[in-house]
Amino acid sequence: MSLDEISIKPHDALAAYLAADMEAVNVLIRERMASEHAPRIPEVTAHLVEAGGKRLRPMLTLAAAHLCGYDGPYHVHLAATVEFIHTATLLHDDVVDESGQRRGRPTANLLWDNKSSVLVGDYLFSRSFQLMVETGSLRVLDILANASATIAEGEVLQLTASQDLATTEAIYLQVVRGKTAALFSAATEVGGVIAGADDAQVQALFDYGDALGIAFQIVDDLLDMSGDQNAIGKNVGDDFREKKLTLPLIKAIAKADAEERAFWVRTIEKGRQEDGDLEHAIALLHKHGALEDTRLEALAWADKAVAAIGQLPEHPVRDMLREIAGYVVARIN
Repeated sequence: MSLDEISIKPHDALAAYLAADMEAVNVLIRERMASEHAPRIPEVTAHLVEAGGKRLRPMLTLAAAHLCGYDGPYHVHLAATVEFIHTATLLHDDVVDESGQRRGRPTANLLWDNKSSVLVGDYLFSRSFQLMVETGSLRVLDILANASATIAEGEVLQLTASQDLATTEAIYLQVVRGKTAALFSAATEVGGVIAGADDAQVQALFDYGDALGIAFQIVDDLLDMSGDQNAIGKNVGDDFREKKLTLPLIKAIAKADAEERAFWVRTIEKGRQEDGDLEHAIALLHKHGALEDTRLEALAWADKAVAAIGQLPEHPVRDMLREIAGYVVARIN
């Protein structure tokens, strides 16, 4: 699948199918992000929540619940929970990364300040826990609480691993499983759990979300070093400038000679970057085939997601989820 071959984007088709539920989620989000005493909370939250994101993670929760035959109200609560956790992590991430742009718009920390971003993120985490408790399911609470802890753990691991040239692909995968895939897999898993699906189906939903999240992050890291700024909504090379060891860099460093390794030590480990370093880094990625190897790895994870979803019952949503896995990697085909 390539982007040119797609007339209706799979996530748009899923959004249309889930339109009534997503409207209920949006109503609940607007209701729960309100604050009687601190008007900055809805101001900051609305800036990010209403920035035109795909809302893929909450849609995954709704889709999993539909796929497993759920007809109760709490998939809406869980979808809003997932979106609040995601928004909170974005607010915190932009402070940690000192980012100035997200989804093509100025970040909240740039428009307001770091303190507001961190504290509003904390508020959204608290709101997310209130929402998940309302479902009355301890298993759901356990899954989402563990995911929240795993996300934070992945971010902290990235702090220590991202500038260490000894970081391996296994450590990179651990970081990605934490900071990105944990919420994807929790989003799909809780949809199955709230619907009362059997253990095999819940495991298949978890495996789908895990593989989709990993593919999603690898594609993001690849496009950071090879994409178009207008298409990806941020500056090309941001990860390099932030001294982050992503998968393409890890692959190139593994094949580096002494001179190339000295370049990586200076630019990543020591953080001393000069004009032209980004272009030289991209040239080294091409030289060692790191971009193509990364692309193939993303495709392999997308295939794992497709295989996992194939274990679930026939349903229009199942077909849409399969197509979403293909679409995630379509940008790099």
